[in-house]
Parts: sequence; C-alpha cells; structure tokens
Amino acid sequence: MNRFTKFSLLTILLATVLFSACKKEYETIQSIDENAIQSYLKSNNVNMTKASGGYYFSVVTPGSGAEIKNSDSVFYSYTFKLLNGTQLTKSSTVTIPSTFLGYTDRFTIGGSSYVFTPIREVLTMLKRGGTARLILPSNMAFGRNGLESVGVGPNENILVELGVYAQSKIHQIDELQMDNFLSANSLTAVKDPSRVRYIVTQQGTGAPVFATSTLSVNYTGRLLSGTIFDASSAATSIELATAIKGWLVLQNFKVGTKVRLFIPSDLGYGQTGSFDPTYGVYTIPPNAVLDFDVEIVSVTN
Repeated sequence: MNRFTKFSLLTILLATVLFSACKKEYETIQSIDENAIQSYLKSNNVNMTKASGGYYFSVVTPGSGAEIKNSDSVFYSYTFKLLNGTQLTKSSTVTIPSTFLGYTDRFTIGGSSYVFTPIREVLTMLKRGGTARLILPSNMAFGRNGLESVGVGPNENILVELGVYAQSKIHQIDELQMDNFLSANSLTAVKDPSRVRYIVTQQGTGAPVFATSTLSVNYTGRLLSGTIFDASSAATSIELATAIKGWLVLQNFKVGTKVRLFIPSDLGYGQTGSFDPTYGVYTIPPNAVLDFDVEIVSVTN
C-alpha cells in the first residue's frame, strides 16, 4: 500500500469517527430534551401532542369563526418561558403585534432575529380568540449557545403560550389597546364621538377653537410604548384643518387648555405610518395609536 493510499484511508477513517461523534452528540441532546419535556409534562399533568417536526403542542381554546388563512392579518400574543416557569419575553397588550398569519414565525429577541416555524404552524390551527401552547426542544429554539441576554442557558427547552385575539379589525384593536393602556396606568378618559379619548388637565377660559382655526400649541407626541416621536421646543403654529384628523377634537376646548389625547390609528398616521428615509426606520409605525400632550397657547380664527 503506497503512502497516498494510507493517507486517504486515514482521512476517511478520521472523518467517519468525527461524523459518528457529532451524530452521537446530537442524538444525546435530543434524548436529553425529550426526557426533560416528558418530565415537565408528567410533573405538571399536562397533555401535549408531539408533532412530526419534533415539537410538542396543545390547543387550549380553538377559537371561533372562519378559518384564518396565511394571507389574513392577525393580531396575536405570545409569551416565551423556560420549563421552570421563568418568563423570557412576551408581547405587549398596549402595542399588540399584527402581521399576516404566514409571517407569525418571525421574532426579534434579545436584539437577534429568529424564525420559529412551529409557532406559525400552531397559530394556523387556531381561529379568532383561540389559544395554544407549545414546547420547542432546544435544537429548535436557541440551541447549544442559548441566549444569555434574556436568560436562556445552553440546550434549554422553551415553552411558548400563544393566542389569537378575537378582534379582526384594526379599529377594534385600537380600542382594546387604549382600554388596556388607560387601565394599566389608572387613567380615566372621556371618549369623544370621533373615538379620540382625552383627559383635560387644565381647563382653558380663552378664545374658542374652530375647525378652521390656526393654533399656537406646545405638544409632545408619543407612542403607547412611551417612545417620543415628536415634540415642540417652543409654541408651534398648526392649521387645524391640515393636522391629523384626531386633532380636530381640540374644537371642544378653548385657549389655555392642557389636554392629553389618545388618537386611534386611522385618525393619526393610519396604515402607512411615518417613515424616515434618511435612517430607514419608522418614526411612527403603521397602525399606531398616538398619545399627545397638547397645550393651546393661542388661536387665530
């Protein structure tokens, strides 16, 4: 046997050993995941079905109404936990996520992007108002490296609680988000017929405001998340007729009024939001409820 042949056989043998070792390690991790999941199910008296893809799921509440298609927009909720109950991340109830059902497998967690196909597959089983749970084995979640920034260790199995909101229209979700925000912050607001909510913090006694008025105002605009997207550094002139529709509620007030406005998305920047091409980001996301503090300094009628 010549030297080249011996070297080739040695290379093949080494590759076979390494492949077998990797395969054995992978199978060992799968086995550890399976044992941990079975232990969790047994100790918590939980019944789940094992999908052909290897994850476990259960439909808690199927929901009602027509079947949701991949091309349908859905408003949904999620909570990621470790099997010991430690919460990792969850969706907000005041900025409820929405996307097409076919894109519900995409998440940004700890600053990194992930695609969890089982989440989309399980959401596809639900109708409006439905809820479900699934367990992602570690190799389908954050793998051997985990995600230290949110508290996920190596080879951690992940429990995900999912829900599809019963509401299917954006104006219904706007109402729900405002209700949730006001409740969470112990605030009471008046609901105008336009659907704008407002809280008067100082009642004005000056000149009245009309739809054709030009106002001088101080203002701060926020998303319900608290992010400020705009603010006046001094009194700013605004023609009420050309402002966003939600500001027309200022016709209810007089000069000197200080008021907080909660504006549904269709009376704000709607489905298009406000995009900053310089930085390539939305300063106001599509379908965002707006939260303004406004002081009416003067008016020209």
